Amino acid sequence: MTEQKTETRTFEADVSRLLHMMVHSVYSDRDVFLRELISNAADACEKLRFEAVSRPELLGDDAKPRITIAADADNKELVVEDNGIGMSRDEMAEALGTIARSGTRAFLERVEAGKATEDTQLIGQFGVGFYSVFMVADRVDVISRQAGSDEAFRWSSDGKGTYEIAPAPLETAPGRGTRVVLHLMEDASSYATPYRLEGLAKSQSGHVPVPIALVEKPGAEPRDIADGTALWVRQKSEIKPEEYTDFYRSIAGQYDEPASTIHFRAEGRQEYSVLAFVPGSRPFDLFDQDRKGRMKLYVRRVFITDDADVLPRYLRFVRGLVDSADLPLNVSREMIQESPLLASIRKGVTNRVLGDLAKTAENDAEAYAKIWENFGVVLKEGLYEDYERREQLLKLARFHSTASGEGWRGLADYVGAMKEGQKAIFFMAGDDRARLEASPQLEGFRARGIEVLLLTDPVDSFWVTMAPEFDGKPFKSVTQGAAELADVALPENAAKPDAETPSDIATFLAFVKTTLGDEVSDVKASDRLTESAVCLVAPEHGPDRQFERLLNAAGRLDKAAKPILEINPRHGRVAALAKLGDDEQAFKEDAAHLLYDEARVLDGDKPADAKAFSARLARLIDRGLAKG
Repeated sequence: MTEQKTETRTFEADVSRLLHMMVHSVYSDRDVFLRELISNAADACEKLRFEAVSRPELLGDDAKPRITIAADADNKELVVEDNGIGMSRDEMAEALGTIARSGTRAFLERVEAGKATEDTQLIGQFGVGFYSVFMVADRVDVISRQAGSDEAFRWSSDGKGTYEIAPAPLETAPGRGTRVVLHLMEDASSYATPYRLEGLAKSQSGHVPVPIALVEKPGAEPRDIADGTALWVRQKSEIKPEEYTDFYRSIAGQYDEPASTIHFRAEGRQEYSVLAFVPGSRPFDLFDQDRKGRMKLYVRRVFITDDADVLPRYLRFVRGLVDSADLPLNVSREMIQESPLLASIRKGVTNRVLGDLAKTAENDAEAYAKIWENFGVVLKEGLYEDYERREQLLKLARFHSTASGEGWRGLADYVGAMKEGQKAIFFMAGDDRARLEASPQLEGFRARGIEVLLLTDPVDSFWVTMAPEFDGKPFKSVTQGAAELADVALPENAAKPDAETPSDIATFLAFVKTTLGDEVSDVKASDRLTESAVCLVAPEHGPDRQFERLLNAAGRLDKAAKPILEINPRHGRVAALAKLGDDEQAFKEDAAHLLYDEARVLDGDKPADAKAFSARLARLIDRGLAKG
């Protein structure tokens, strides 16, 4: 140990930014730091319990886990100590000098942009909870000794950009575990008073599965203030709502109220307890590209891992834990994840969570609407990935539509309101709802009062290809193939389309097709347009317009399909163009290309050839000026 020197390092960039914000921002509640320290200490004790299954010598003669809070009001110091797994020198640098959890950058950028009005609701969501100590302390020392090691190290920092790591004398270090010493700021000295510490520990962390003791002043005997009884093993009838909320905030790193609490014990072939929560707001790592779940796994109250594969990825927003009585302890974390027993638990927990969501949707539509607003885009991933539960998920799904206003529409309600003669569930996919609502492809559907789902999430274009029907009704894009509107009657006062396309219009359509050549696969008279002159649709087979864009952007489309140009034979401009003679050949050719470019622009694309478009538009303007 004596050969190792003191080392000064600079915090990782994200940590430096975070510390700066904590020091220079005014948070509404600084109390959260104690909960974060206790949570870290409890995790350290639980990790040691797991390691001791295969290496019992790590426990030595100190087998009972504990967390001790010690107050020193005279010196304005506060100590939180555990006898858990402890840290090596490298682990200290990794755990206290960097932030590992995905989503940190989004968290920081949101705070810096002034969008984080929740203040303390943001602390602790990405492994940043430890740094909350710098809201109350102007210097922090962490002394740690790893279980089974004969070395100890001290980490020290004032939170202003650098930290120091040095060997610590064994006589001043814990026998095992970690001691965090806070040198409190003047305006935070009340955190060294016993009555305040006891109140905070009981209210915020009384549920942790490790006993907590309080030392009221230097030299005093520790006094137990929490017995370490795990909340999830208690009867639901014994647990107060605020206890559930406190536990949720601790395990989820959230500071809001849970939208739903799921607490049950399964008995039979497998025995396990589950305590899970649907958060009241989106976690910042909801769209982590690894899409990892945040469910903790315990085996007979021994902590195994904090990202167990207990729920499918589309339920990764659920926070909580599973405690199994049947899984083996004498195998690695990786082998437990592959256990057939865990597969059975995964199925049971997933069904229970989805069942709870279904009950909420049925009994409290307003509460479920809030859940869907937060997590619907993630739940819809299951429509693409989970064939076994697709029907169940379709019943949970909610959508905006041309008939829903600002509210949400379920598929059962959609099917119940379908028009006589309507054979499909119509949808339109895109990336902007306002643009979708203004799309010309919707005109014929709107004229007949046919509801169309407006799908604006990227995943929508994928799942509709995998979920061919709901309640016997297929899903059909309004931007693909024939509109199939003839079977749905128009209102009595609406203008009825001609049974056949007039000959001059048919001749003009043929001319447009010849003029455009390979740019389109076909030019047709449209029954879906009532106001606009043109629109583009995809061929009947293959991807619809939006799905094709997504595939092309991802480099997964070898060759784009040629679109179909639909022209409204009842539009005045089209009728006028159709009446032009052969002496207007050049003008008609320009008009054919401009109609195609108009359709592209209405579809959210650029003109096919910007320079040619500009030249044609100039000639059109010159023609109008000459006639004027």
